[in-house]
Amino acid sequence: MAPPTETQNFTKYEKARILGARALQLAMNAPLLLKISEEDLQKINYDVLKIAEVELDSGVLPISIRKPFPEKKEGKLKRDAAPKASDKKVESGEDIEEEKMADESEIMELANPEDEYEGSSDGEGDGEYGE
Repeated sequence: MAPPTETQNFTKYEKARILGARALQLAMNAPLLLKISEEDLQKINYDVLKIAEVELDSGVLPISIRKPFPEKKEGKLKRDAAPKASDKKVESGEDIEEEKMADESEIMELANPEDEYEGSSDGEGDGEYGE
């Protein structure tokens, strides 16, 4: 791999992201980093993507890409064998909260037809069609 001091060749994905970000900046009236003649701007129809591409190709964009590389480590990863004491405290606290919620909560049951037609004294709901 190339050391960080050498010039970077961007992948097509990095280039697309750089161009998109710079084109968005230009669309929001950011100043041009490169002097482009009015004639050249008319040739490219003031296209912000083309202007961003010209800026990238000329090397005036102050953009660098960090590429994370895996670190080579020696040694085995160990798994925690026993749960920590704090885990037990959290679990017991959760159990207490669940019990409180169960005690305070209302028991929801399905409605029975008999419950829905409990007597109404004003005569409403007596007939099937509200007669």
